Amino acid sequence: MTVAPHIGRIVETSAPQAPADGARVLTWHSEDDTAAWARALAAQPLLANAFLTLHGDLGAGKTTLVRHLLRALGVQGRIKSPTYAVVEPHEAPGLAIWHFDFYRFDDPREWEDAGFRDIFASPGLKLAEWPEKTAALTPPADLAIHIEAIDETERKVTLRAHTPLGRSLLQGMTA
Repeated sequence: MTVAPHIGRIVETSAPQAPADGARVLTWHSEDDTAAWARALAAQPLLANAFLTLHGDLGAGKTTLVRHLLRALGVQGRIKSPTYAVVEPHEAPGLAIWHFDFYRFDDPREWEDAGFRDIFASPGLKLAEWPEKTAALTPPADLAIHIEAIDETERKVTLRAHTPLGRSLLQGMTA
């Protein structure tokens, strides 16, 4: 797995973000730890209408976490990265899920043209990789997940709750 830094934002917020409270730092020693954490998160009932952002360099494990989370939620079939499509819809029993990858997002007009405003206004779980590229367009993340590759298998994960829903999700999780 190769980790490469990404170049800055394309769309920036006009005002600085408020500091997040409720931060928690974890260490995942293997992909098994990632999968176990995803299962614990999937068990949280409040997740059904949450907006989670995933931050980290290329190869840090954002898509891997999403795949484990979607499987834990009951998504069947192939789970692919939406890098080229920007969004992949998924369905789990009783749950609509949208997985965004804004890595290639470079034109704010795409937001309206693609109907993303409508998706974010509808119920369901939204997961966004590279959210900093749409920071002025998306609502505040309920829970921001920052993943840093320490080596080939170990990850340092910082969880930041930005909303009451995010704080409730963190409180419902065990370390």
